[in-house]
Amino acid sequence: MSDLPIGIFDSGIGGLTVLAALERHLPNESFVYLGDTARLPYGTKSAATVTRYAVRAAHALTERGIKLLVVACNTASAIALDALEKEFRGLPVLGVVRPGAAAATRATHTRRIAVLSTEGTAREGAYVREIHRHLPDAEVVSIACPIFVALAEEGWTSGPIVEAVAREYLNAVFLNGKSPAPDTLVLGCTHFPPLRDTIQHVVGQQVAIVDSAETTAEFVQQALQTDQLARDAKQPRRSVTVLATDAPDRFARVARHFLPAELVPASVELVDLAPRSG
Repeated sequence: MSDLPIGIFDSGIGGLTVLAALERHLPNESFVYLGDTARLPYGTKSAATVTRYAVRAAHALTERGIKLLVVACNTASAIALDALEKEFRGLPVLGVVRPGAAAATRATHTRRIAVLSTEGTAREGAYVREIHRHLPDAEVVSIACPIFVALAEEGWTSGPIVEAVAREYLNAVFLNGKSPAPDTLVLGCTHFPPLRDTIQHVVGQQVAIVDSAETTAEFVQQALQTDQLARDAKQPRRSVTVLATDAPDRFARVARHFLPAELVPASVELVDLAPRSG
């Protein structure tokens, strides 16, 4: 089991921020990443649809043989985690919501926290529940920022247009001057880290920004050690396999905004997540 890869899936390309963090924290592990680009975005879909898509994506990964599943999509983590744990009993399944929420509760001093996310994640309220599990009296505000996803996918991470969009989303909470602003902000979508510098500029340096990708990598590292699934540290990493359900050439082109190294288009394998029979 320890030699099997770690499976990761996202609705598209944003989960590559989680893959990059995992590679930094776990240099001896192998990975299989699936971006469900044919069905992007998950954030505007119904809960039933997100769950159906998430289960199909997870089956595609488990059929290749994995030792742990990382749900690198905040929307799928918020909506489908229970269904995935039930469908894949015996396989460790980790989402990005719980690590991000836990990190936010450690970072805040005032117990006022804002969560930036997609519409689906905000509607589900998973971050609010997880934060309140640690800090019952925390003031949590969810801000749906769907346009951030499109900006990140196009590589528009800075400049006047991006800043104007960020101010439109954030002004009411951070810059209204009528009530104390949150001191901690969670990037509750894996597409958002590339926009971090612009977001930080808008909200101010006094606001702590939590990146759920980094905290998820730490949780995965702990889970591998707890379940004795970590590869021998003396062995080099074996492979990183990247799968996409649509437009692999575009996937590789946009991936440069999320990964430290360039992704060659020919290395992105096109897969079809057809409905399962039976």
